[in-house]
Amino acid sequence: MPTYVVTGGAGFIGSNFVRLALACRPDLRIIDIDLLTYAGNLENLEGLPGGRHTFIRADITDPEAMRKAVPQDADALINFAAETHVDRSILGPLAFVRTNVVGTQVLLDAAREKKIRRFIQISTDEVYGSLAPGETPFAEDRPLAPSSPYAASKAGADLLVLAAHHTYGQNVGITRCSNNYGPYQFPEKLIPLMLSNALEDKPLPVYGDGRQVRDWIHTDDHSRAIMAVVEGGRPGRIYNIGSRSERYNIDVVRLILKTLGKPESLIRHVTDRPGHDRRYAIDPSRIQAELGWQADVPFEAGLARAIQWYRDHQDWWRRIKDGTYREFYEKWYGNR
Repeated sequence: MPTYVVTGGAGFIGSNFVRLALACRPDLRIIDIDLLTYAGNLENLEGLPGGRHTFIRADITDPEAMRKAVPQDADALINFAAETHVDRSILGPLAFVRTNVVGTQVLLDAAREKKIRRFIQISTDEVYGSLAPGETPFAEDRPLAPSSPYAASKAGADLLVLAAHHTYGQNVGITRCSNNYGPYQFPEKLIPLMLSNALEDKPLPVYGDGRQVRDWIHTDDHSRAIMAVVEGGRPGRIYNIGSRSERYNIDVVRLILKTLGKPESLIRHVTDRPGHDRRYAIDPSRIQAELGWQADVPFEAGLARAIQWYRDHQDWWRRIKDGTYREFYEKWYGNR
């Protein structure tokens, strides 16, 4: 039975990938490792086949824990585990360095020791920095220019992965994706935050003029792209993943309100965050040409699906927003 080790599999993108991989590969077994910090949620894994999905709670920064959790000779280790929210990285950068940089090195060491056949690092388009209006979308050879502590920690992790390939000959790959949306996304990110606030008739905090541009991709398309890289990507190769679906943040917010039948008077423009990148856009030509992948979910249709999911799963996000997330929200947005 083929075996994948997935770290961070109880988070948003990780859990969606686990679901898709198990559904698409009936013979696949997944060892799912997650520390269950604030964004990790076992509810995201409910209903998975117990015989093919094993969950282990462990810290990727703990070398001994990883030696115990990572099996010998697995087919792939796919590292989703990360601190990911830019706002939180501004408040506390050290946690991002620990998880994203130290954790990645610990996993690379464990994978090499256990003779894991392939190591895939799930990175982000934010390592490239910001694009000007009209500038060519990010390609894989663009120099790294991270703007936030989060993006810098992910760039550092990427460099460690590439160094492991060049120094030790590890079979590695890196994916850098644009902004994701879909089920199980923690409600600190733009779309679920706006959705959940609108459903509660609460103000929608929009940074500055809201004309920051993001390239949106449904997490189902992202998960399929990762599968393609795991199964067919070239060793040492970086693959950008995007759907060529750029939108102004304010337009996304307005579309959410329109779909929910809520007034635009709920929008509250707040002071922009420090160092906020103005535009991200991905050129996915390499993964399309080499691996035959392309995005299938149009943004409007995917957003409608996401809105319906959050409508149908209000207990899920209400429990989250009633917990420790409320403390962060008040600390970050309260005086803006």
